[in-house]
Amino acid sequence: MKKVALVTGASEGIGKALAIEAAKRGFNVGLMARNEATLKVVADNCKAEGVMVSIYVGDVSIEADCQSFANQCIRELGGINVLINNAGISMRAVFAETELSVIKKLMDVNFWGTVYCTKYCLDELLKNKGSVVGISSIAGFKGLPARTGYSASKFAINGFLESLRTENLKTGLHVLIACPGYTASNIRNAALDKSGKAQGETPLNESNLVQPREVANQIWNAIEKKKMYLILTFQGKMAVWINKWFPALADRLTFNHIRKEKDSPFK
Repeated sequence: MKKVALVTGASEGIGKALAIEAAKRGFNVGLMARNEATLKVVADNCKAEGVMVSIYVGDVSIEADCQSFANQCIRELGGINVLINNAGISMRAVFAETELSVIKKLMDVNFWGTVYCTKYCLDELLKNKGSVVGISSIAGFKGLPARTGYSASKFAINGFLESLRTENLKTGLHVLIACPGYTASNIRNAALDKSGKAQGETPLNESNLVQPREVANQIWNAIEKKKMYLILTFQGKMAVWINKWFPALADRLTFNHIRKEKDSPFK
């Protein structure tokens, strides 16, 4: 019987690539996202690999949706072996000008979405000695200026998953925290501004960034090797290392890096 992988935020970007890579590796897949039309396209791509697919149109910030997604996949696919908590949103605004509803939205989607899905998949994952994956960020190791809500949510995800891993040292549950680094996707176009509206454009040259297919391949390799952490890109590895040993320098370097972005709030 084929193993089953669930992916949230599966309609585009890294989530789409993770779902297709899972299918290529022989997993039946459960896919969750808010956009039904794009989700069906991803489902068709997965089915072309000869696997079963279960799709659920829902929002990870809604607990009932996460529970229904897990239950549907168990019913239609027979179990859960891997859960990839990929769904997430970003932001770009200084905290002093940011409405608190923006911070709450980031936590609801990024952190609580991970908690909800993990909670309702956990029994199956424990039974199968499976894998829980959190798509985190360097922002979960180093707080980024103008990304307070995003960094807070990623720090929270890291803490949650590290605690979960430690609780399950004797159960066989595998927990991976994956930090892709800057990847070509729509996340920066959809990032919330200070009032909670999508900023509508990216401050980066997306064509120069790592492609989602390569990120998905690396993450799946890490799942199969049961790694604890995956930090992609040299820039990401250096950021974590510098912040660990030279935090004041990391602050200056991070500020200067963000200041150079297009339309940066810092001058």
